Amino acid sequence: MRKYFLVLPLIFAFFFLFQTRNVYAAEIYTLDKLITVDLGKQMLFAWKDGEIVYQTKVSAGLPKTPTVKGSFKILWKVPKTRMKGESKWYGKYDYKDVPYVMYFYQDYAIHGAYWHNRFGRPNSHGCVNVPVSASEWLYNWADRGTRVEVF
Repeated sequence: MRKYFLVLPLIFAFFFLFQTRNVYAAEIYTLDKLITVDLGKQMLFAWKDGEIVYQTKVSAGLPKTPTVKGSFKILWKVPKTRMKGESKWYGKYDYKDVPYVMYFYQDYAIHGAYWHNRFGRPNSHGCVNVPVSASEWLYNWADRGTRVEVF
């Protein structure tokens, strides 16, 4: 029994001293334009001069087709495009006239989604879906090269 009294404080100390710290959108500071996507909260935040200037719910990738995490930049923008593909888990998709598309990594993009209203929970094949009105605002606000942080 005495051994447990010696071991338990060491275990608790280990967890408190070596615990990893999560980064939240509220802790990010920059003077440049920045878009952050918090996958845990399913929220997107647009930042300028260290302040959040816009926020919206998102639908990021489903469990078998997750949204890529990391630091990116908007590579190119198109006002409207067709998106089609297939997932062995979720089947085929084919959406015409997807509005306000901003690609940030390979085929991953932030774009409007007119085909569902399930924002605030995962629902995509990996892209960051936002309401059409939000995608229009973001498209007009963000320049090519704007930093995008997905976590």
